[in-house]
Amino acid sequence: MKIALLGTRGVPAAYGGFETLVENLGRRLAARGHEVTVYCRPHMVSGRFSTYRGMRLVYLPTVTTKHLDTIVHTLVCTLHMALRRRPDVAVYFIAGNSPLAALSRLLGIPSIINVDGLDSRRVKWNRHARRYLRWAERNAPRCANATITDSRSVQALYREEYGAETHFIPYGSDMEGDDTGEHLRRYDLKPRQYILFVGRLVAENNAHVLVEAFEGLDTDLRLVVVGDAPYADEYQKALLATQDERVCFTGYLFGDGYRELTRNAAIFVAPTEVGSTHPVIVEAMAAGNCVVVNDYQPNVETIGDAGVSYPGREGAAGLRRVLAELLADPSRVERYRELAAARARAEYSWDAVTDAYERLAKDVGA
Repeated sequence: MKIALLGTRGVPAAYGGFETLVENLGRRLAARGHEVTVYCRPHMVSGRFSTYRGMRLVYLPTVTTKHLDTIVHTLVCTLHMALRRRPDVAVYFIAGNSPLAALSRLLGIPSIINVDGLDSRRVKWNRHARRYLRWAERNAPRCANATITDSRSVQALYREEYGAETHFIPYGSDMEGDDTGEHLRRYDLKPRQYILFVGRLVAENNAHVLVEAFEGLDTDLRLVVVGDAPYADEYQKALLATQDERVCFTGYLFGDGYRELTRNAAIFVAPTEVGSTHPVIVEAMAAGNCVVVNDYQPNVETIGDAGVSYPGREGAAGLRRVLAELLADPSRVERYRELAAARARAEYSWDAVTDAYERLAKDVGA
């Protein structure tokens, strides 16, 4: 089949979960003989390649502002796709792109959309953007031929609140590989001697809750905060103001560096309270981490019985209590590492994810 992947920043993956999904899905579909085209935003990816890991890459312009970047780029890509590529099916990502999935259908190209979580609940959006995103989320199943959720909690919400059926396809994980120690040395870290956070440094991901919890924790471990974010300067300035010298901020870290730090953490903490299945949680499990999450339902669903949750309503105090209990019981931490790795192997395989997308693409494009 000819398959187009639209709506993300593009590949090589160098930002977030959807980009990682596109890279892992696209290269596997290409290896199976499909003709895969990935649309990229020139200002958000490194290098310029005609092909990458078997995928054809197309770079098109956009309006590089917070509210227009994604939707304008996806519109331009949709028109280019319809006029030049004519794939058998177009796969869109992010609920806000659902009107473009409808345009694709009008132009004669069947479409699929992965809506992720409820983007309208993110605090970074103003009220006008949230109103649009709520509309886009609700209407995604009407706009596309098929709608994907990567969380059963979000799938249930669509069924119960919107009266729409979606296809559940989870996020994948692959954290195998060898560590050189280069990235540990760069930040003066030792294996299993630090607590790790990875994510965009925006308010709803609650890195500030973890920093506050850690500041009151009696431990020789360090806290490593991996991430950054555009349009969140004030929030990040407040985070960096911590006086705790045990806290290390790395900024963005992708590829080998991200994997090395994830594989060697003592405990991985995901305090986020929005979204659907968070890729960093799945990948931390695959890396054999002891994972601690905010008790936001999609997080709890992701870890199952292979991790620990803390009461998000209690904020830093609740998280600090859970971390102190784990640090006082190393055998419990080790047990959760084993459970997490086993759950990732069983539930979050990239090959199984690709199987599911391939079946759906064939059904929609038939």
